[in-house]
Amino acid sequence: MSVRPVTSTSAAIPTLEGAGVKLHRAFGFQNPDMLDPFLLFDDFRNDRPEDFMRGFPWHPHRGIETITYVLNGTVEHGDSLGNTGTLGAGDVQWMTAGSGILHQEMPKGNQRGQMHGFQLWANLPGAMKMTTPRYQDVEGKDIPEIIDDDGTRVKVIVGEFWGKTGPVDGIAAEPQYLDITVPAGLRKSFKIDTYRRAFAYVFDGAGTFADAAPPAGVLLEKEVMGQEVNIRDLSGDRTLVQFGTGDEVTVQAGDEGIRFLLISGAPIQEPVAWHGPIVMNTQEELHQAFADLRNNRFIRPA
Repeated sequence: MSVRPVTSTSAAIPTLEGAGVKLHRAFGFQNPDMLDPFLLFDDFRNDRPEDFMRGFPWHPHRGIETITYVLNGTVEHGDSLGNTGTLGAGDVQWMTAGSGILHQEMPKGNQRGQMHGFQLWANLPGAMKMTTPRYQDVEGKDIPEIIDDDGTRVKVIVGEFWGKTGPVDGIAAEPQYLDITVPAGLRKSFKIDTYRRAFAYVFDGAGTFADAAPPAGVLLEKEVMGQEVNIRDLSGDRTLVQFGTGDEVTVQAGDEGIRFLLISGAPIQEPVAWHGPIVMNTQEELHQAFADLRNNRFIRPA
């Protein structure tokens, strides 16, 4: 086994989106090759309804897939095809925008006014960008959770892991999307296909990922297998961790344990022409998409 080295860590950046939703963006609208096939990742966590209740009114998507994972509160959604629904705590929605869809997402807090969820954008290969839009809505009770003997918990949202298969399937990027909790003080490794791009997003507790380089801070010293080695200071809340190549990721949980998403996917390795919620392969395709939007030709007949 070869442990994937950490190539970088960064804090999610406060961002304003939609009609004034305050969220934190881990990555997006920068280098589309950075985590190919993934384009954007947002953490929409808030304890103040006034910071999220205006939501994400009607907006278009073409050429991508989005996955929304809700931890607290609810998200009411609707689209130009007449689909409507509500995502509750623990629920997941994967939307294939394909040839084009207009939709809206309106978050609501729980009884304490809290809202927490994530949205990930995955690219579609050129041959699938104009496919028919579709949804997969999955209730939290249908997402398998594995509890290891040492107390490690893994929710398998997409892909296969430890003998379980997530309920969301047919995704072009063939991702693996795991919600992992490692108890305090435990060192744990998780296998990942060598050919996939991978990242972790820490959103609760703290921990140290193996082979990390130091941030702008002081190195810690830790004894591992009889040798003194330098490791990174703890990665904590809202930290993006990017990995190099290898076939497993190793984490050392801190004193309060750690919870993070571990996401990987097969690179598409195609040109990207991207503006806002529309992602195509060429500038000509991008211009055509916006022309379709202006001329009411964006929604294609099924």
